[in-house]
Amino acid sequence: MTSHEAPVLAAGCVLWRPSPSGRGIEIALVHRPKYDDWSHPKGKLKRGETAEGCALREVLEETGRHCALGTRLSTVHYTVAGRPKEVSYWSARALDGDFTPTREVDALLWLPPPRARPRLTRPRDRDLLDEALATTRF
Repeated sequence: MTSHEAPVLAAGCVLWRPSPSGRGIEIALVHRPKYDDWSHPKGKLKRGETAEGCALREVLEETGRHCALGTRLSTVHYTVAGRPKEVSYWSARALDGDFTPTREVDALLWLPPPRARPRLTRPRDRDLLDEALATTRF
C-alpha cells in the first residue's frame, strides 16, 4: 500500500430492528457467497454519492429494507488487494421492505446481539456491533 494512493470509499450500517418477540433488538447480518462471510451491509460509493446516501442504498440493495440512519459509528480502515479502503458506518433502524437473495448477498439473518456477534466473520465487524450497542438508543 502506498500512502499517496486514494482509498476506496464505502459506507454501511449496523442494521437493527425491534425483536418480533417484543424484547430487545435483532441485528441484520448478510452472507456474501463471494467471500463466504457474514458481515454488516456495506458497499462502495458511486460517483457523486454521499456516504449517507451510499449507506442507505447499500442497505436497501443487500437487505431489501429501507432504513433510518442513527448514530454515526467509526470509520473502518483496511486494505483490499493492496489498496486502502475506508468504510463509514452508522447504526440504522430497519424500516419496511423484503429480502430477495442475489448473487452478491444470498442470505440475511436477524439475530439477537449475543448470537449475532460470534456469527460475524471479521473482528472489525464485531467491534462495530459493540460500538453500536454502546452508543445507540434502541
